[in-house]
Amino acid sequence: MLSRWVRAILQATVYDVAIQTPLEVAPKLTQRFNNDIRLKREDLQPVFSFKLRGAYNRISQLSAEQKARGSAPQQAIMHKASPTLLAS
Repeated sequence: MLSRWVRAILQATVYDVAIQTPLEVAPKLTQRFNNDIRLKREDLQPVFSFKLRGAYNRISQLSAEQKARGSAPQQAIMHKASPTLLAS
């Protein structure tokens, strides 16, 4: 099942606009919880936010009619930088 998720993630169309960001070890958390704790660095995205992924995903799922009308999902409108980047 995990390989199905990994495959879906790697084939996601969001990588048309997003970059793959690294997982960085969080040494203090790793030590505190005695476990390998890593943080996903979504702040390294072009708009400095994971919100790019959600906005792009919603916009990419619009029907041709919605696109022709210039429809934008509420989520995308709320995160102005993401649709601006996607439109460029």
